[in-house]
Amino acid sequence: MISPLAFVHPEAKIGENVEIGPFAIVEKDVEIGDGTIVDGNATICEHTRIGKRCHIFPSAVVGAIPQDLKFKGELTYTFIGNDTTLRECSTVHRGTASKGKTVVGNNCLIMAYCHVAHDVEVKDHVIMSNATQLAGEVVVEDWAILGGGTLVHQFSHIGAHVMIQGGSHVNKDVPPYVLAARDPIQFCGINSVGLGRRGFTKEQVETIQQAYRTIFVSKLNISQALEKVMTEMPQSVERDLIVDFIKSSPRGVIKGI
Repeated sequence: MISPLAFVHPEAKIGENVEIGPFAIVEKDVEIGDGTIVDGNATICEHTRIGKRCHIFPSAVVGAIPQDLKFKGELTYTFIGNDTTLRECSTVHRGTASKGKTVVGNNCLIMAYCHVAHDVEVKDHVIMSNATQLAGEVVVEDWAILGGGTLVHQFSHIGAHVMIQGGSHVNKDVPPYVLAARDPIQFCGINSVGLGRRGFTKEQVETIQQAYRTIFVSKLNISQALEKVMTEMPQSVERDLIVDFIKSSPRGVIKGI
């Protein structure tokens, strides 16, 4: 159902069973998937693609041009996956020439007043609590949870299954599976509760704990710690993900205990 008080551009492509509330705006070159709800006063800007069964709450803005002075009006896009919720007053901006798109994945919850800047990639099952702010070209991996008011510096990389304390200032990369908190932000253990909820076995959790004891608690430097992990721990998906993340971090990772 589309409210007669909504504006939907004739070139927009609207799927089946889509609801668009009063005073919502849907601009040209927008695609909205089946079963999605766009509440009143929400704005879906041009060159935006929204998946199926999403819910865009009042006053959210999706696909506005980036807040980047290098942006010169180039054709870029915003992609929102399936089953994702954008709560009140959240904002997701288009990409720039750098990457050409901003992406929020499937089954994400972006709470009220959150901001997803240009060229950001938020992967699947991510939760961003109220007023979390992602600067340009940040990457947030699957199942990460960012507590309310988290501020993430541009180009930062947040690993899978991470839990970040509300109010944190993230200025370094956060490797997978960890709890990150304090000011300045640092490693505070692993996200064992979250890992248990997602079906990680006791053996997998112990592997992650052992790796991070070596990396963050042993007092070795990062190069020495990674070498020790690779030579003394048996190969596993978890070990390799941790090592590869840290090795590939151009910004460097958060500090240990």
